Amino acid sequence: MNAAAARTSLKVDDYLDLFNLAVKVGDLKWQKEIKARLRFITYKNC
Repeated sequence: MNAAAARTSLKVDDYLDLFNLAVKVGDLKWQKEIKARLRFITYKNC
């Protein structure tokens, strides 16, 4: 795995952890923001 892929992987993992926290606290706005950011990261790396 190259360095860029490793950084992207860490970002996704971090955002998924944040998303899980947003779900636990019931913050729908935060969930939407995190989903949007994950879509952006995924699109950027395709």
